[in-house]
Amino acid sequence: QVQLVESGGGLVQPGGSLRLSCAASGSIFSMYDMNWYRQAPGKQRELVAAITSGGSTNYADSVKGRFTISRDNGQNTVYLQMNSLKPEDTAVYYCNAVRTVYSVYDPPKAYDYWGQGTQVTVSS
Repeated sequence: QVQLVESGGGLVQPGGSLRLSCAASGSIFSMYDMNWYRQAPGKQRELVAAITSGGSTNYADSVKGRFTISRDNGQNTVYLQMNSLKPEDTAVYYCNAVRTVYSVYDPPKAYDYWGQGTQVTVSS
């Protein structure tokens, strides 16, 4: 079991920056791939940024060059640094932890955990 708690959201002006944090507890954090999703009112949840257990990263086209995902396995925390924020970045941001365990004797077992979300509002 993994518990995820996001923090760092808030109100920021266009062009500003925020850093979101997601603190994980309860399992082996370093073995999980970590994702940041967001959901704006009336829209589907979308993947914003991802970082694998090995440190590889991937970003949605809409945030490339502006957002940076990173992880600190010693602190069991994943971060999302958001720069040059735009009004269209306004959404609830969710942290997600995923892991698939493979065994010779059993079917693959998938683990998928979510945080409660943190609101980011970009407005003047």
